[in-house]
Amino acid sequence: MTTSNNEQAVGVLDIDLNGQDLRVGIVQARFNDEHCVALSTACIEELIKLGVSPSDIKLVTVPGALEIPFALQKMAETGEFDGLVALGAVIRGETYHFELVSNESAAGISRISIETGLPIANGVLTCETDAQAQVRAQVKGADCAKTVVEMANLALALTPDIDFEIQSSQE
Repeated sequence: MTTSNNEQAVGVLDIDLNGQDLRVGIVQARFNDEHCVALSTACIEELIKLGVSPSDIKLVTVPGALEIPFALQKMAETGEFDGLVALGAVIRGETYHFELVSNESAAGISRISIETGLPIANGVLTCETDAQAQVRAQVKGADCAKTVVEMANLALALTPDIDFEIQSSQE
């Protein structure tokens, strides 16, 4: 990454793709299962390449993209994860349902991330055809792994350390 002279004068937080010691939860939809499995396989493989221990990765599945935000919320509430990944595939049909599912799942995913302060990589594909989803699944799964690791590390780096002074009871 190149920096201008102005950027060299300020503190810049480097991109951190080291997944060691991170705990990552994945919610994968089962609707359009072939594409969703390709997404989660690529995501998990990339997480492991980035240093996330397989024992620190938890995968849960839900019926479809509209159920993803609920599962993300429940996983976030556990406090067990440094970041989450949402994976699914919504493919256009002949009705308005495509727009409804695409928009509502994306809004729910964003809302959960903002409300909980937990990074969530959105890997819900929205494609015109099965062929498009097939081409995009592997790349998007790996991209989500990189995104969740980078954002989890960013969140950890920007979390202030709390130092409590221990006062003597004799004072």
